[in-house]
Amino acid sequence: MTSHQPAPADRTEDTAAVRALLQRSAAAWADGDGAAYGACFTADATDVTYAGTLYRGATEIGCAHQALFDSFLQHTRLDLDLIDLRFHGPDTAVAVTRGDVRKSGAKPGRPAKLATYTLVREAHGQWRIAAVQKTRRKPLMEAFSFRVQPATRPAAH
Repeated sequence: MTSHQPAPADRTEDTAAVRALLQRSAAAWADGDGAAYGACFTADATDVTYAGTLYRGATEIGCAHQALFDSFLQHTRLDLDLIDLRFHGPDTAVAVTRGDVRKSGAKPGRPAKLATYTLVREAHGQWRIAAVQKTRRKPLMEAFSFRVQPATRPAAH
């Protein structure tokens, strides 16, 4: 018996749009522009920082980041490397990035953070970030876990 599954949709344009959205967010960060950064998010988005702070909505995310850009994150860049992108239906995607924040002009180091983005295509066709969860990677703890319990090592590493 042959299974009749639909052929995978060509997501080339959607992939490019998601990449462009993530690049816009990184450009807004580099420009220290909280409003432009917030505009990358949906009105009801959530942003969980690696410190555990929860921001809700594009406006709060933009305002909070403007305060950060004007202080702790002044003259920094957000480096992002898209390592996984999966579409779940026509208007939803999950992206995983590896990256870090660094001072502008500083050489990139080893990326220490992972972020998981839930992205949605809004009614007007534009992709936006609906949620992001950032996690600081702890390679020593990870290596210890893999050594002590090898079955915890992911298949793709």
